[in-house]
Amino acid sequence: MKKKIVSALLCATMVATMFAGCGSSGDSGDSGDAKKDSSQASGDATVSDSSDDGKVLNIYCWNEEFKSRITDHYPGYEEVDATHGKIGDVEVNWNITPNDDNAYQNNLDTTLLSQADAAADDKIDLFLVEADYALKYVDSDYTMPIKDLGITDDDLSKQYQYTKDIVTDSNGTLKGVSWQGCPGVLFYNREAAKEVLGTDDPDEVQKYVKDWDTFNDTAKKMKDAGYKMTSSVNDSYRVYSNNVSTKWVNDGKITIDDNIMKWVEDSKALYDAKETSSAELWSDDWKKGFYPDGKVFCYFGPAWLVNFSMAADTKGSIGYEGGWGAAQGPQGFFWGGTWICAAQGTDNASLIKDIMLKMTTDDDIMKDIVVKDDDFVNNKTVMEAMAKDSSYSSKILGGQNPLSMYCAGVENLDLSNLSSYDQGCNEEFQNAMKGYFEGSATLDEALDQFYKAAEEKYPELSH
Repeated sequence: MKKKIVSALLCATMVATMFAGCGSSGDSGDSGDAKKDSSQASGDATVSDSSDDGKVLNIYCWNEEFKSRITDHYPGYEEVDATHGKIGDVEVNWNITPNDDNAYQNNLDTTLLSQADAAADDKIDLFLVEADYALKYVDSDYTMPIKDLGITDDDLSKQYQYTKDIVTDSNGTLKGVSWQGCPGVLFYNREAAKEVLGTDDPDEVQKYVKDWDTFNDTAKKMKDAGYKMTSSVNDSYRVYSNNVSTKWVNDGKITIDDNIMKWVEDSKALYDAKETSSAELWSDDWKKGFYPDGKVFCYFGPAWLVNFSMAADTKGSIGYEGGWGAAQGPQGFFWGGTWICAAQGTDNASLIKDIMLKMTTDDDIMKDIVVKDDDFVNNKTVMEAMAKDSSYSSKILGGQNPLSMYCAGVENLDLSNLSSYDQGCNEEFQNAMKGYFEGSATLDEALDQFYKAAEEKYPELSH
């Protein structure tokens, strides 16, 4: 029976690198049977009923972000050291494993699979997931339904719908909550805008990036003035991929949406015209545009990108000098986000409920996160009020209050085409297209490379 338990979990969750190839239960059409098998087997060893007698709260995450939010905003949290804290008489253990080389998911997967045999104080109680792979865990019995914690729809009524959709399983059950929303905008270099467009006013700049045809025309103006439109072809990928009309996989067949192919067409033209590069995201070449000498006009991203990832705290950077502006851009999109999941079988259910409610629904705490951390929080009431608050502004954005743009963008997000294959297919597609952009492969060769890589990752798929 134990083998059956593990098999059901692997196929239901597509457990990362070491279990690649099981696929998405939602897309393969067998989720009902897999869930039934796992549920029937769970009485033997998989999980135990959740309770409230735990004295150790084990939290699994990939960086310090959630820890800093808890430390700064959760009432009663006491920091003991870098990886330990206390909430009342409960010890808090932070198990932080970086995302590099899939290390976080591998660690989480291994620990979840041994959850049944672990001592109570060693079991995962709470863990975090990102949008790209959320369904892998949501579509498993190792995540606890939010309603089972006693959290109601009314409790979550102010949260943005897309943040719920991402962590809703194939049966319609909500399995996680988030304190943040990550709608994206276009961040532009104000000095470049003034030099080339004659203005850095957000409403005026938007006229030059209002759709992709206009965006590409503006790229020519930027190139003539010595600027790249974007640092890399990869900067715009998520804007296109968030606006597809089909899923990556339909009835076991890989499908490349027309909007993904439009990204290829537009990006190839920009690259050939030397209006962008093929630099990898997060690479040193990609980061050059964070500084004036990098000569890059714009980046696409949510609040966390400009606030925490574009060297805004480094003297001499554009952000440090308040030199970025924000415009809506050609299309609405989102990037990233962090969701809190309760591990089935936790012995700290009431504490997890309180953490979820305070950190994702409390208006005062939500506002405090906006003001102190420049985060966009998952609370319509707070964000709409802050968008109209003349006392709030972003130093990085030259005193601009961009929150109304985020609010407008987040309401239009459509995640109906999200699937468990997204992370792998998006990564392999961008990898394959690099050769085409650089001229070392034809488009057909690049597409063949993508199909081969995707089908190696997910053997149950074809094209």
